[in-house]
Amino acid sequence: MAAPQSWYRWNDAILELRVKVQTQCRDEGLAGVSGGCLRVRVKAPPVDGKANKRLLEILAEAFGVAKSRVQLVHGAGSRQKWIRVEHPETFPEPLRSALDAASRVEKSTKAV
Repeated sequence: MAAPQSWYRWNDAILELRVKVQTQCRDEGLAGVSGGCLRVRVKAPPVDGKANKRLLEILAEAFGVAKSRVQLVHGAGSRQKWIRVEHPETFPEPLRSALDAASRVEKSTKAV
């Protein structure tokens, strides 16, 4: 079996993501996968947990799950964080494209 990608891993039906947060942005949302992280932009400032709270709300909406099913696992005071999404219902762009590309790479390495 191929090694898991550096920015995500599956633990049964739980998706764990490495996320890099950009705070105080004009626009919010997923900004793609780069540098080994899913990049997410939030309007909230990194004060009193406001950016973390907004990050979890954005991810819950993006994956079609309740906020209670998205948890900050590691990195509360850092721009880079590990997030756990329990039983994601949907896979939003750009994550879907990145997962598809990673899946194709894993399949090609298994065939060798």
